[in-house]
Amino acid sequence: MSDKPALNRRAFLGSAAALGAAGLAMPALAQQYQYDANAAQPFAAPAPAPMPASNTGPQHNISSFRMQDWRPHFSNLTNGAILCDLTSRAVHFWSEDESVYRVYPSSIPVSDDLTRTGRTEIIRRVEGPSWAPTPEMKKRNPEWPDFVPPGDPDNPMGTHALWFSWQYYRLHGTHDTRKIGRKSSNGCIGLYNEHIKEMYELAKIGTQVLVL
Repeated sequence: MSDKPALNRRAFLGSAAALGAAGLAMPALAQQYQYDANAAQPFAAPAPAPMPASNTGPQHNISSFRMQDWRPHFSNLTNGAILCDLTSRAVHFWSEDESVYRVYPSSIPVSDDLTRTGRTEIIRRVEGPSWAPTPEMKKRNPEWPDFVPPGDPDNPMGTHALWFSWQYYRLHGTHDTRKIGRKSSNGCIGLYNEHIKEMYELAKIGTQVLVL
């Protein structure tokens, strides 16, 4: 009986991984831009980093993985702003003073019925989050564990998480790098652990979020 939770967790991760093709996407593929307030132009956008042929996740949408301006999406940058672009499967961050801009590849929900779009904000920041399936997840997957503690390698929340004001929706890390760049979540937006750690340091309570 002591083996049952571990088996359930492995079944959970196996089913999630099966949603994407095999192959690993490297965190170094994130585009990171820094504003220079004293420059004639606020920033310069380098070309997207080339992707190895084996990285079948983000590679297919690399043409849309590009720098964006915050102005078409937000009226201001109070508390900073996060744009989760489901089409390009990328997360953009702008700091309140415009000194920092980051772009990260992300995972997105597996289907439209699990996808929520619109405006929300960060209401909680957690380092070492635990995880429990929502009632709907448990109904669809009764074999999944009821609870996975922080630090467990089977924890689908990864190392850090940012809570949206929408119930059950998070921006979080993942230990399964195969998910990034793919439709592989039950509603949340996932980042590499290295990237969510950086986002955790950049974002604050009240940071604006737009998912589109």
